[in-house]
Amino acid sequence: MKKYNVVNYVRWKNDVVESIRSIPLELREQAENNIFTNLNREQTITMFLPLVENISRKFSTTQQASGVMTIMDLIQEGSSGLTKAVDRLDLNLLKESPDQEKTIKSFLSKRIRGQIRRAIDINRGDMRIPEHKLNEIRRNFGKDKKMVSMFFNSIFLSIDDKPADNEDMVYQIPDKSEPYNMNMLNVYLDGILKRYLTEKEYQVLTLSYGLHGDKHSAKEIARLLKIEGSSSYVRVSQLKKQAVDKLIDNVDHSQVLDYL
Repeated sequence: MKKYNVVNYVRWKNDVVESIRSIPLELREQAENNIFTNLNREQTITMFLPLVENISRKFSTTQQASGVMTIMDLIQEGSSGLTKAVDRLDLNLLKESPDQEKTIKSFLSKRIRGQIRRAIDINRGDMRIPEHKLNEIRRNFGKDKKMVSMFFNSIFLSIDDKPADNEDMVYQIPDKSEPYNMNMLNVYLDGILKRYLTEKEYQVLTLSYGLHGDKHSAKEIARLLKIEGSSSYVRVSQLKKQAVDKLIDNVDHSQVLDYL
């Protein structure tokens, strides 16, 4: 982690404590008793700033953040993620939850982590899914399979694919995305691909995506994998779509949320 101003960090922590104390005692006691729906927007944000710090401190010790962002940088990004998440809260659903604290912390934590991860990627200069693609995926929050579908298609669908007119429109989103940084890919995507795909499917996606090197076109992949015939590149595209469909069918949406 980059060096940071300890005085500013301590001052921030003290300000958070004072801000929480400024929330009416009745509301704080309700929160202690697992009731959060009576807090207004600003009070909710304030109550969960310690969660931002906790998540930020965990990120500050990772290799990805090392030398890139200070703890205060991470807290700033996490606070932004917290604010966006609070604005998305469905209070009616939260009221129905048998464990409001667990529900709200789970929801907020995913958004905070996602915001921090993106900030680390940007500051490292690493490649990532463009923001407009992420926004499109986020709009499908709660539509579990559609979110997973858009996530994997935004990474793997290429201009080599020519979807039929009756296919789901999600497959017709052209791939203008760039890959994530290799560290995150090796931890996440490579493991998932090996777990769910055949060897041929794995090779097609990794070569197309550039997971272990340069990206390759469908024709280049056909040559490298010795897929012969006049329509060999079409077969590569079929294998690619087949592999993506398999990922969509098998990967849970909760695994995708951490990257949004």
